[in-house]
Parts: sequence; C-alpha cells; structure tokens
Amino acid sequence: MLRLYILIILLFTQPAFAQTQQAAVAMPDSYSADVARQVLENGGNAIDAAVAANFVLAVTLPEAGNIGGGGFMLIYKDNEASFLDYREKAPMAAHKDMYLDEAGKVVQEKPLYGILASGVPGAVMGMWQAHQKHGTKDWSALLQPAISLAEDGFMPHPKLLKSVQRYIRRVKQERLGRNFDHFFGRMRKDQLFKQPQLAATLKRIAQQGPEDFYRGETARQITRFMQEQGGLISPQDLASYEAKWRTPISENWNGYRILSAPPPSSGGLVLAQMLKMQAKLTQHFSGLEHNSAQYIHLLAELGKLGFADRGEYMGDPDFYPVPTDKLLDDAYIEKRAAKVSIDSISVTKNVQPGLKESEDTTHYSVIDQWGNAVSNTTTINLSFGNGVVVEGAGFLLNNEMDDFSAKPGVPNFFGAIGKEANKIEPQKRMLSSMTPTILLKQEQVEMVTGSPGGTTIISSVFQSILNRVLYNMSAEELVNVPRVHHQLLPKDLIRHHPGLSTKTKDRLEAMGYKLSNRRFGDLQVISRDNNGKLDAASEASGRGKSMVF
Repeated sequence: MLRLYILIILLFTQPAFAQTQQAAVAMPDSYSADVARQVLENGGNAIDAAVAANFVLAVTLPEAGNIGGGGFMLIYKDNEASFLDYREKAPMAAHKDMYLDEAGKVVQEKPLYGILASGVPGAVMGMWQAHQKHGTKDWSALLQPAISLAEDGFMPHPKLLKSVQRYIRRVKQERLGRNFDHFFGRMRKDQLFKQPQLAATLKRIAQQGPEDFYRGETARQITRFMQEQGGLISPQDLASYEAKWRTPISENWNGYRILSAPPPSSGGLVLAQMLKMQAKLTQHFSGLEHNSAQYIHLLAELGKLGFADRGEYMGDPDFYPVPTDKLLDDAYIEKRAAKVSIDSISVTKNVQPGLKESEDTTHYSVIDQWGNAVSNTTTINLSFGNGVVVEGAGFLLNNEMDDFSAKPGVPNFFGAIGKEANKIEPQKRMLSSMTPTILLKQEQVEMVTGSPGGTTIISSVFQSILNRVLYNMSAEELVNVPRVHHQLLPKDLIRHHPGLSTKTKDRLEAMGYKLSNRRFGDLQVISRDNNGKLDAASEASGRGKSMVF
C-alpha cells in the first residue's frame, strides 16, 4: 500500500518527462555553462537556466553578453512553441535622416560608435517576461551567480583579455572619446576582474525586476548619462519599452519541423526559404561531397535569393506589413528555386526580390531534463557595442541603430542593404539576422542551434542543419567543419572559414567567385545522435563550453 501511495505521489508531482532524461547546455563561455548546469541540476527548467546564463554573460562576456542590448528567445516547452522579441527599439527622438550629413550622405561612424548609436535596451525586460511566463525558480536567486561574479570577480579568459586590449588600442588610435578604457583597462591576466557598479545594478534588478531598469534608479542613471553625452534615450523611451510575444516561424522540411525567429528578425524567414528551396533542388544536392565547389556554389545561389528578399520586404512587422506567408508559400518557393543557376554564377543585378508587391552577438542553447528547449541569441551588435559604459551603472550600451537602413540602398557595417521596410522610425525595432532555431521530429526536440555573426548568422544556422540532417555529423563535427557565406552583395564574394581544400577554392575561383578567408560565427549546438541521445558542442575557435548530463 505504501509503495502504491508513493507511486501516486510521484505520478502527480513529476513533469510529463521523467527526470532521469538527459539535459544539455551549449554556452559561449564556461561561467554561463556551469551556472546553467547548476540551475538544471537543482530542478530548474530550460528557461530558468537561460535567464541565469543571460545575466552571467552580461558580466563575463562583455563584448556581447549584456543588459544594455536585446535579442530573441525561442522556447519549446510542454510541446508548445513561443517566441519572445526583446529587440532594442529606436528612441522617440530618432528619425530617418539622423545619420546623414548636409549632402545627404551617410556618416558611417554615427550609427556605430558613441552615444547616438544606441537603441532602447530590451534584455532585462526580455528575461523578466520569459521568467514570468515559463520560469519556476526565484528571480533573485537566478541573478545571484551574476551578482557574485561581478562583485567578487572572475578570471578573464585569454581571448577576452586579448579582445579588450585590442579594443582599447583602437579607441586610443581613433581618438573616439569613449570611456571603455576607464572600466576595462584594469583587466589583467591571472587577476580577478571585479565590476562593482555592474554588481550594484544587478542587485537592484534582482530585487525590483525591470521596474529598476526602466523606471527606477538604473533608468535615472541611463537618462542622466544620455543627457550629459547628448544621447537620445529618454525616461519615456525606457518607461514605455515592452518585449513582445510573437508567433515563431514554423515550416516543414525534410521530415522535420523547423521553428525559428519571425520578423523583426530576417533570420528565420531567410533560413526557412533557403531550406525549402534546397528541398526543391534535392536532385542537385544528392551525392554532393560536403564543401565541394558545386555544393558551395548552390549554397551561394540560395543565399543570393534569400538576401534579395531580405533587403526588400523585411523589417519590424509593427511598422511594415512583412509578407511572411507569401515569402514562404510553396508556389513562391518553387518559382524562386527555379531561378537557381545550377552550373554557373547567376548575374547579381538580375537577382531581384521575387514578390510583385561582432559582428559580436552571442548565442546559447539549452535542453532540460523534461525535453523543454531554449534557443537564445542576444546582442549589443559589434564587439563591446558602442564602446560606451553607462557611468554609475557599469554596463555597455549597444550600437544596434546600425541595423536600420540609414539610407535606402546604402549598406550597413555587415554589407546588408535595406529599403523602406527598415528605415529609421521612432520606437521601431531594427531588422536583425539573429536566427535562434529548434528542429522537431514528431514533436521531440532534435536540435537546438544558433550563432552570432551579423548577417553570417543565417549561413551558420543553415549549414549547421544541413550538416546534421544531410551529412549525419555529430555536434562536434558540425560546429567545427568549415562554413561559407554569400549574401548577394558584395558581388560574387564568398566568405569562408580556413580549411577548404585547394581543389575547392581553385574551382570556385575558376567559376568567377572572389574568396575571403575570414572565420565567422560561434555555433552553440545541441542535437540528438542516431540513438536518440543528446550531443552538445561549442565551436572550438571560441571560448564556449558544452555539456550533456
């Protein structure tokens, strides 16, 4: 009788999945990985782990982890998908010509560096709303690891130290007048790096939630600093900020259901287009050697078509009617796939939109012991954002305003072209390439993937999926095998990782491509192997850490 009673208690108190199921994390640094694992092992779910990791990264990954930026979180919990848009917004005082000189030309530095480059941050509100809807652990407890790392200090990774030193040299050489050196110039090898101002800010957020950041003491520090420096973010901008729950992109491909980021991200839309076009061209991909010249050529052709639509149709859906359904319609995909030039490079000027109407971001992936998953990409845009730390609050601001189209047809830092759909407007969210993605098979999570890298994010995620599904690669293999990127413009340029064979490079150049050997991205992937076991990996070129437990 006692055993039956215990069984009944267990039945009604345990989640739908057995707690003995594996969990996994793939994080961009060891501190966030260890904290996420601890949260999961203490009974927290994937969202709890994601929230704790996000705040840790604001301390230990200052070039991209943040509370001064924003991002996108894709969640799959209890067999339901949801998507949280906590992207930054343009200040109310922003306008479409704010980065043009008297002659109407774009002043390239303005949307990238200094106080005018920042949108209204969304990260704190995003983490709060995700936690309120899906979290199970105490909010303040989830922030405690980040507070401790900021207050007591952490040992900087050699790659972080190198990045900080390189950035300080650049600031001094270009006389950019930022305060980055004052806050990060004391970072040393084998010495704990402490951030007392950031610790105080995190303590207030732990106690008061977003009320502090958007209306309280931290909000006052942000707006006072903005006024002193000639910035645009006002008390009204902060008080009115909201993160939005949106419907994720959901498309079928090759026996899987692809969940990804909807607008204002272009990532999920372009990814789904490329995958669906690839399926229409299955006979041309069949039997191709991975990273052969012909394989890379076909990827480039798909990229050109996707990026042509990106520049024409994609922006903030609250301001511009993005034709998502039309762009993913099977008949439209069939027409676009028919435009792929199989044996030679298509003429760039002829690749048009099809309808007749730091690079430093960071990503992490989590699967908890109940099969729930989070794919989260967060950013302050370029490395260390706009290079400006909010005095008193201790955190860097973003330079996401560069993700708008400062002028139609003029490329941003990443070479991406935008038009009317992505022009600057007050309180509008700038277009993004962040592509947090989850693959399902029979409603079970098969893969959680994502990467930083500006416009190259889409290529990294696209190829991570192809590597797993078409080439049956392990997580370790698929994150580290060389990747390629082509985005329509610059014309006929393929950017690639080191490691392509000489034969492949010679063949691509003979076809007319120009090659740029420059690594991009930092994949953080969890997938299932052929036996259904979890497999996790962080790209070896970064400083990430992944674990299955």
